[in-house]
Amino acid sequence: MARPKPLIIVESPAKAKTISRFLGSRYQVKASMGHVRDLPKSQFGVDVEQGFQPRYITIRGKGGLVKELKDAAKKTDRVYLATDPDREGEAIAWHLGEALGIKPDDAQRIEFHEITKDAVTDAIRHARPIDMHLVDAQQARRVLDRVVGYQLSPLLWRKVRPGLSAGRVQSAALKLIVDREREIQAFTPEEYYTIELSADSKPALKADYAGPLGQKGRISQEEAGRVTDVVRPGQNVEVVSVKTRERRRFPASPFTTSTLQQEASRRLGFSVKRTMSLAQQLYEGLEVAGEGTVGLVTYIRTDSTRVADVAVTDARAYIESTYGSQFWKGTGPKRQEKEKPGVQGAHEAIRPTVVMRHPDSLKNSLSRDQLRLYRLIWERFVASQMAPMVYDATTIELRGEGQHIFRAHGAVVKFAGYATLYQETREDGTDEAGQGPLPLVKEGQILTILEVTPSQHFTEPPPRFTEASLVKTLEELGIGRPSTYAPIIDTLLQRDYARREQKKLTPTDLGGVVVDLLEKYFPEIVDISFTAAVEDQLDRVEEAELGWRQVLNDFYRPFAEELAKADADIEKVAVPSEVTDEVCAVCGKPMVVKYGRFGKFLACSGYPECTNTQALVEKTGGMCPKCGSDLVVRRSKRGRTFYGCRAYPECDFVTWWRPTEKNCPRCGSSMAMRRKGRQDTLVCLKEGCGFEEEAQ
Repeated sequence: MARPKPLIIVESPAKAKTISRFLGSRYQVKASMGHVRDLPKSQFGVDVEQGFQPRYITIRGKGGLVKELKDAAKKTDRVYLATDPDREGEAIAWHLGEALGIKPDDAQRIEFHEITKDAVTDAIRHARPIDMHLVDAQQARRVLDRVVGYQLSPLLWRKVRPGLSAGRVQSAALKLIVDREREIQAFTPEEYYTIELSADSKPALKADYAGPLGQKGRISQEEAGRVTDVVRPGQNVEVVSVKTRERRRFPASPFTTSTLQQEASRRLGFSVKRTMSLAQQLYEGLEVAGEGTVGLVTYIRTDSTRVADVAVTDARAYIESTYGSQFWKGTGPKRQEKEKPGVQGAHEAIRPTVVMRHPDSLKNSLSRDQLRLYRLIWERFVASQMAPMVYDATTIELRGEGQHIFRAHGAVVKFAGYATLYQETREDGTDEAGQGPLPLVKEGQILTILEVTPSQHFTEPPPRFTEASLVKTLEELGIGRPSTYAPIIDTLLQRDYARREQKKLTPTDLGGVVVDLLEKYFPEIVDISFTAAVEDQLDRVEEAELGWRQVLNDFYRPFAEELAKADADIEKVAVPSEVTDEVCAVCGKPMVVKYGRFGKFLACSGYPECTNTQALVEKTGGMCPKCGSDLVVRRSKRGRTFYGCRAYPECDFVTWWRPTEKNCPRCGSSMAMRRKGRQDTLVCLKEGCGFEEEAQ
């Protein structure tokens, strides 16, 4: 009689397909489709009086799947629970074990950080029991979020508006966005001046004012006048010092979840949600010509920058064969990487599973966006293993009349190192790059001033958060974990607490109202340090240093008191209506944005005297080049945003580029914003015009 095939249970069909391909017929691989048990949706599902005992049920619609898994488990003597290698994956494995009658102490849990034959077969050889400390940490998070969500959200429904939600991490993130907006609104610009001097070297030497007046080259208008009164064109300046030092710039570490989300946002324009969706596809496996279904990158939810020795060896072989041995990082000084507290030691950075699988070899196998993200991961990892950039940094100091000092800075790259392949993108979207070379001058040399140019500036408020900068801030503050950033931002947008406007996150009036209410009655919920402290407590549960029920008990007692007081004290909160430029067709009063069970709509501001309503149309500020009507925001069946004429179906004009209020200087039609490479470009929407210019 043939021995029954061992059963491997993973979360997704894509992962099951990839593993089945290289394990062959020796194993049967099935997918649980994520969680099979959870707290009930229609009930609280937590018995607070019995030590916060959760009541788990089979998720609706999963009954048939659970029966199928049970039947398969009965026909074999070995079941491997191969869910993701993190807290949530450990909890899913535990729930599967509970449903299938597998004891936590049985060595049937396997984990791997990349979906390759070697990784999976090695994991099977090292099966272990369920780690209940990981499960308890995830249970604590799940129950804590249920306590906040199912007790605080109904309060918001009653006091503010139906359909709202509050969450421990979500609300802290919203407060960051609201506080930043209020800081911007309260900001008062301050005037300052800078001065640039141009001297007659070849090429002309340009230097910035450095002192002794002002701070860091920033001076008042009066001080600028005092400088330009004595430092004038035609006078001489002396070269008092020329200093050149060799410097090194080390490559960025390979990606963590957070840094991948940030760089994909800045470099590729992806939302955090889009990045994680594509990364999941690359991790679970895609069909590659000549190879079948293969996992292309390692596990994508990680906060570690550690890299496996085998990957380092493969990277070295690629770098030395492609660029030369001098480009391998082992030939020069190394930057010591320090992991942050709480990082999982067994986790790795996000990297390609096979370094020799160059992105160019996948052009015919991946979609455009899959390939762009894979290339980003591949280049970042390979560059992280390369030698540093070496450059000469030069500072020239000039002294003019009145002992006024001007400085010029320049850099000349001597060895490109990692920058041959990859350079990290800055927050403003530009690449890191050294300054250009300076003209050759000597100490004591006298130069003639060609031009002295004072420039007026004003201090600027802090920028609004982008998805990338919000993720960076959440990570720095210890709020949430890699797997939570995408759903946090998605929830804030879906609940209309914030909006994405030209890639910036702006809070709505509703978001401000909710933050004010929570801050007054539930200060811990939106307190950044408190939220970060809870994450630390969950880490301690995982490390068996703290009981998960104790974490919940410490949180719940004061929270329950605050909840009762808030319910008694809070009157109905009025959210300011958003007034539009639409006019009521019945009475002529302005229309305002209202919210119903099916979303936003327009209603007459004269309600209840006038009950006229109409669909909400979001104008772009642009006009249709065909008929002159407003161009408005539309949504495709798949949810993709495009722009079309309001007069549809009489006018069928549509475009993927967002129209603007700017008119074309050639034909007068509306122009639209188009992303061209890394540059925003304004293009004319009128067919045949062809005018375009760089956006300012």
